[in-house]
Amino acid sequence: MADRPLSAAEQDKIKHVIAAFTSCINKSTLLDLASRLSDTYSTLAKSSLDQFLVTPVTALPTGKEKGKFISIDVGGSNVRVGFVELLGEVQAGHGNNENQDAVKVEEKIRRSYDRSWPIGDHLKMDKAEDLFGWIGDCIAEVIMDALDDVPPTAESPFGDELLLGITFSFPMAQKSLSEATLLPMGKGFAITSDLNLGKMLLAGYSRHIEGNGHSEEPPSSKKRHSCLPRIRIAAITNDTVATFASLAYAVKAAPNSRVAVGLIVGTGTNATVPMPLADLHPAKKDDLANPDQVKTVVINTEWTIRGTEQPLLDLDIKTHWDLMLDANSDRPGFQPFEYMTAGRYLGEIVRLVFADLCLQGNNGYLPPSLQTKNAILTRFLSEVVARADNETLKEELEKTFPPIGSPTPFWITARVQLLRDVATAVQQRSSALIATACVGLLDCVHDIHIDRPSQATQNGYAVHGSETEELVIAYAGGTISQYPKWLETCQHWIDVLVEGGSKKNVGKKVVLREALDGGIIGAGVLAGMTDDIA
Repeated sequence: MADRPLSAAEQDKIKHVIAAFTSCINKSTLLDLASRLSDTYSTLAKSSLDQFLVTPVTALPTGKEKGKFISIDVGGSNVRVGFVELLGEVQAGHGNNENQDAVKVEEKIRRSYDRSWPIGDHLKMDKAEDLFGWIGDCIAEVIMDALDDVPPTAESPFGDELLLGITFSFPMAQKSLSEATLLPMGKGFAITSDLNLGKMLLAGYSRHIEGNGHSEEPPSSKKRHSCLPRIRIAAITNDTVATFASLAYAVKAAPNSRVAVGLIVGTGTNATVPMPLADLHPAKKDDLANPDQVKTVVINTEWTIRGTEQPLLDLDIKTHWDLMLDANSDRPGFQPFEYMTAGRYLGEIVRLVFADLCLQGNNGYLPPSLQTKNAILTRFLSEVVARADNETLKEELEKTFPPIGSPTPFWITARVQLLRDVATAVQQRSSALIATACVGLLDCVHDIHIDRPSQATQNGYAVHGSETEELVIAYAGGTISQYPKWLETCQHWIDVLVEGGSKKNVGKKVVLREALDGGIIGAGVLAGMTDDIA
């Protein structure tokens, strides 16, 4: 049968659906949303005990920290372990080029024995002891790799103990840098009770230590080493704080440039920002060791959970499919902003929209494999749908989602293009919403300004010198880093909103800059800052 075009009714329906995602992507609506989010953030900081959480990070890296640490980064999809060595201040690189920052990072931080493992779904659903026992095995594997390269005659190559820095991409409560209470995890993990994160990790690793009382042979040991060194937890942090710290350490702040925000957009999304202690709920001071000596503290915003949903509803940005995804999620209502923006969910939004359009068409058919929740992964959108030419994409779709029992050819050119168009619209909205949230957060902490209606006619604005003030958003995460055009779209809307927000922003530029491997490097940086923060 010939490759038929879609009917006029089908095309009109598609335009209407695409507009449901893209109609909010304009300067006026996004500025309105940014100001509402800013006001919401200010309210949450002062009133919520579940969001805008203080962290033990009350000082920023100086760039002089030194030492060798083992670091782990536990994300929503993977665990990464490796050694991080901080070299402190080094001779600045020569030359003036765009890669200067990358050169400085390599000069200041040395990495070794880095390994990564995917977190299997069974581990996410198992008991906490099983998950953390497996993470302990991963740590042991990397230490054994390092020991394999140590001469047999060497004694205690790591000394009495190894200092461990931990990045954990989930909500947690902290009163000190080396301790944390894990809160309900989300992102498909079944763990819901409060747990002492440090104790769980040390218990998971303990069977690799001589004299621990365990007789069971750990599955990862491979009998290469009879016992491993003890580890001591020096720092625990979340992924946004680690990302923030890693870039702040590697790229020394200049009078006209500083790291202002840490941003994660991967499986989930979150942001961190320094805030004055005076802007926070008084009870949050209780989570600091020396509150009377602290003026500014790095805040874990947890900006995806309930408190930030209302502006999206008020501006009618949430669609029917967003509400459907939320209602059918593992935790309905828990992370409404994340369900619209993060990598764990973008593929499912696309699937829900595509399924609706196909089932409402003339044939009312959908391939059986597309009828399953989460059948379309965001990685598939990023690696195939956003990159492949039409013919290659058609072949991949027919192979991945075979139209078994279809009365007519299903993957016609028009339907392949439909999937691509829906995916593009969902990606563009995700990028624009994250950009808007970043600008709202910067307005909340007074790094930039968004005029409210009563301020729009005021003519005065700050006078700046010839130097542009650069505010850096240190970012990490697979979605922002790997999804084609996601980063460019986000930077575009940041530029538009900062420029259009107020005349007071003249001379300010907000720049997204990647903190490559920020989770694992940042854990090492914070481990090296223990004396400054404790």
